[in-house]
Amino acid sequence: MEIEWYGQSAFKLTGDEATVVIDPFGDMSAIAGRGITWEYPPIEDVDADVLLITHEHGDHNAAEVVGGEPHTLRSTAGRLESPIGEVLAVSSEHDEAAGTERGHNTIFVFELDGLRVAHFGDFGQAELRDEQAEAIGTVDLLFVPVGAGPTIGAEQAAEIARRLEARWVVPMHYRTERIGFLEPADEFIALADRVHRANGPSLDTSDLPEGEGLLVVVPAAP
Repeated sequence: MEIEWYGQSAFKLTGDEATVVIDPFGDMSAIAGRGITWEYPPIEDVDADVLLITHEHGDHNAAEVVGGEPHTLRSTAGRLESPIGEVLAVSSEHDEAAGTERGHNTIFVFELDGLRVAHFGDFGQAELRDEQAEAIGTVDLLFVPVGAGPTIGAEQAAEIARRLEARWVVPMHYRTERIGFLEPADEFIALADRVHRANGPSLDTSDLPEGEGLLVVVPAAP
């Protein structure tokens, strides 16, 4: 499976038979107008078979930038059919106040190329509840926010990764040289047992190392 990071929480996963895009962003000039740096390149010329949107915030829900008439699941919950088979949508919150501050968030779990994938969107709960962890199960590839602020930070993300026994963990939603808010990923990376750094924003799961312990996979910022 090929993984392409566009910045923030936006990814394209390309498998042998399907392409999945998760949490694309669109025109972010409004945030720049408030004095916040946002310099990720626009998402262009991207088609998908399945489009997943974890919640309805502007840096995650730009369905219009994705072509190909994808099967779209957005900010929902349940066991849902799609061109890649069942997609598990686990209800969660964007904050520690039962969603009353920042709203609902979906954790999407699905299989692609024989790998179980979980994308946590803007998960902001104090901890992963037992019933959520049980529904998700063990995962091969975990995308988890680590930048604190409106989401969880380093220690919470590492605890979730270890609880789900994730094979590979890709941090997201953190400060890079392209954006001027959130915390950097350094603290989360320091909690890893092993780190694999990609040379660019793309990587292939066939090139990722195996082994015991928390393995953090870090694509370069686009």
